[in-house]
Amino acid sequence: MNDLPKTMRAVVLTGHGGLDKLEFHTDWPAPVCGEGEVLIRVGACGLNNTDVNTRTGWYSKSVSGATGEGEGEAESESDDAAWGGAPIAFPRIQGADVVGVVAAVGGGVDKNLSGRRVMVDTWLRDWNDPGNLEKTGYLGSECDGGYAEWLSVDACNVHAVDSTLSDAELATFATAYVTAENMLNRAAVTTGDTVLIPGASGGVGSALIQLANRRGARAIAMCGADKADAVRAIGAAAVLPRAPGDLQAALSDAGYAAVTVVADVVGGKLFPQLLSVLSRGGRYTCAGAIAGPMVELDLRTCYLHDLTLSGATVTPPGAFADLVGYIERGEIKPLLAATYPLEKLRDAQRAFMEKGHVGNIVVRVE
Repeated sequence: MNDLPKTMRAVVLTGHGGLDKLEFHTDWPAPVCGEGEVLIRVGACGLNNTDVNTRTGWYSKSVSGATGEGEGEAESESDDAAWGGAPIAFPRIQGADVVGVVAAVGGGVDKNLSGRRVMVDTWLRDWNDPGNLEKTGYLGSECDGGYAEWLSVDACNVHAVDSTLSDAELATFATAYVTAENMLNRAAVTTGDTVLIPGASGGVGSALIQLANRRGARAIAMCGADKADAVRAIGAAAVLPRAPGDLQAALSDAGYAAVTVVADVVGGKLFPQLLSVLSRGGRYTCAGAIAGPMVELDLRTCYLHDLTLSGATVTPPGAFADLVGYIERGEIKPLLAATYPLEKLRDAQRAFMEKGHVGNIVVRVE
């Protein structure tokens, strides 16, 4: 390992705020490979909402607007400006959706991993107590992530992948698809369910369509009219407007009186209508609130219709291995909207926040 570079190209987040807080460096210290770790030469890294929300401090209870609005409203020292409610240590290299090649392995690690192309499980765990939700962290939040040439990570987070897909295509999966799979698991989606998916053109939304179909459920998508054809091509059974004045009427026009599951990453003003179209005993699951976290809830809708509401953030151990299996068997397809070079991460994140794409945006590192 003596011939490995001592410095690297990296984009570093220096604090909560606007895009100017993302700084590109050509001589950032490269990580070393410790005991039980692997060193990865990063090929590509996908974007995700956690990066945006952390940079802007959106997770703080002092922020009530939509994702990307009011950048930097939360103070850098705010204790709840990150996903887990604890302050982020700056400077920090973000980026969770890492694909690359193992360049070196530390002590105690299977040497056969060296030279393998791998995907990285985004959830950091205490591997002596992997199911403990209180002992979890997120790649690119509690430790440095993949917006850099090199990444050192626990070998337990690394999964070799056998696929003809490019690094950029593989980098569309990790956060979006594991989040979507966790949502469907929390809502116990199975054959015969009808799943309503607001924000269906985004990374998680488009993943929900594919993963719901994989389970034999019907996916009803909601998106802008300009994206309807692309979303329908992913496999949606029906496509509704992004923000219909009357969601019940829009559902009826599409031939559906009600849905059994709502899988939501949007929130905002639409929330009361989402609950109202659930059939009795229906399930609502949420993993985001890009249209705003503050919603109106009539508890009578919840209890009189025997609804179940669940949040979905930390995925259970084994979920990432399941995802790699889906990819290797060709059961899900990548939706690569655009790629940007590492030094253009600001431009990539700006495009990501504008939500003009279908699928996901990826940064090319190598």
